[in-house]
Amino acid sequence: MSMRFAAKARRGLVALTVAAGVAVGVSGCGGGGSGEDKPSGPASAPSAGDPGPSTQDDDSEQPLAELRGSDGLLLRITSAQRDSGGFVTVNGTLKNDGARTAVIPSALSGNETEIIKNGRSLGGATLVDPKGKKRYYVLRDTEGRPLTTTGFTTLKSGATLAVFMQFPAPPAGVTEVDFQLPTFTSAGIKVSG
Repeated sequence: MSMRFAAKARRGLVALTVAAGVAVGVSGCGGGGSGEDKPSGPASAPSAGDPGPSTQDDDSEQPLAELRGSDGLLLRITSAQRDSGGFVTVNGTLKNDGARTAVIPSALSGNETEIIKNGRSLGGATLVDPKGKKRYYVLRDTEGRPLTTTGFTTLKSGATLAVFMQFPAPPAGVTEVDFQLPTFTSAGIKVSG
């Protein structure tokens, strides 16, 4: 009897987790435009109940920059927000503009062993302060995981994936930086906040 109860409880927990994930995903589609949406932590691979990358194209928000990569990949940076904790969070969408499923290049993870061992990510991204002549790398947590979207290996044609990256914040007077990601063109972006 207790085994049956435990199995029902596990199924209920999985259903609750999936429902919570859907609710959070739907609430993020509101497009409030306040610019105050911040990731609560590093994103990881989609869970078993997660449908994966969205195939909807959200062009309603004017991007700060659009960067072209290999195999039809397009990165739209929608915000670069300075946080009170001394971070800059860069948000955007990665889209496959190509006709075929794109394999995400491993070069996007960068070349640091600590980041590479945690799987595919955008850990190779950097912010460059051209005036201060400083380069800022994606932050890592205490276990070496990059504070960026992780765990994606392919993107179907036309599909988009919401992405984020967190960096140490440049000095308060620095409002313009260059965003760089391996295999993509680079672009100047404005840091707000």
